[in-house]
Parts: sequence; structure tokens; C-alpha cells
Amino acid sequence: MAKPNYVYEKRQKELAKKKKKEEKRLQKARVDENLSQGVQPASASDDKSSTSNDT
Repeated sequence: MAKPNYVYEKRQKELAKKKKKEEKRLQKARVDENLSQGVQPASASDDKSSTSNDT
């Protein structure tokens, strides 16, 4: 039976973490860019509060 390659598994895990961190950084940069332009991203809670005041 072949022995497990722990170094490969560790490297793959590190690459996945690095990719996820980079995606979060890019997403945060887009949000910051939108806020600096004065455009706020709409959230689900904002939509509900504006439509529930129809009385």
C-alpha cells in the first residue's frame, strides 16, 4: 500500500487558504471602492425595511 503524501496535502491546503484569502481581499476592495463612490451595496434587510413601510 502506498504511503500518504502529507507534504502534497499540506501544500494543497495552503493553496486553498491562499486562494480564499485573495478572493476575500478582492471582494473587500470592491466594496470599499463602491463606498468611496457613494454607492452602497443593497442588503436583504434594507430591501425588507423599505417595502414594509407601505402602510
